[in-house]
Amino acid sequence: MMVSPSAPGLEPSDASLAARAAAGDTSAFEALVERFQPRVYRLACRLTNENDAPDLVQETFLQVYRHLRSFRGEAQFGTWLYRIATNVCLMHRRALGRRPVESLDQFLPSFTEDGRHAAMPADLQSASTADDVFDRQLLAAKARDGIARLPELYRDAFVLRDLEDLPTSDVARILDIEPATVRQRVHRARLMLRGYLQHLVISQHGTRGGGRS
Repeated sequence: MMVSPSAPGLEPSDASLAARAAAGDTSAFEALVERFQPRVYRLACRLTNENDAPDLVQETFLQVYRHLRSFRGEAQFGTWLYRIATNVCLMHRRALGRRPVESLDQFLPSFTEDGRHAAMPADLQSASTADDVFDRQLLAAKARDGIARLPELYRDAFVLRDLEDLPTSDVARILDIEPATVRQRVHRARLMLRGYLQHLVISQHGTRGGGRS
């Protein structure tokens, strides 16, 4: 039985497991898979769909295993692995072609000529009451639907930054773009989703009110 170089009672670090796995320690690689598999599956679901996610998780860890020796520790192991997982998902999406979905661009905020927000105050207020209009389970489903409908350019940055809670610098490395570009894309995705949920709330109010004008 191989003894971990970590101190007694402490979990081995990602980097130490990666080094041992690269040296041929299969138990160390299995530990990495167990540690990261749930997160990679969640990421694959968010970037693609639940049906394709299991195959993409398997492909991700195959790629990780093949390229372990190239991991030099310049970034955290998790960031390195996330980049592989993201690339696997993006390649899969490209192979399937563009998604025939309705864009959320129409839900971006609009402004009048004098720079004021075009939405009425009541409309703006309703955006903050989504959790009152929908129960939590339905609201989560609506939010997932909105995320799935985001243009892929913004969806990827939003998923990695806001849902996976990665630092902007890590997202920039994973997507191979500038940190400022990450911030711009995430901001635009947030505006689209906010507008989309606001639209749903207003529509729901209209339905409850019997369609009154």
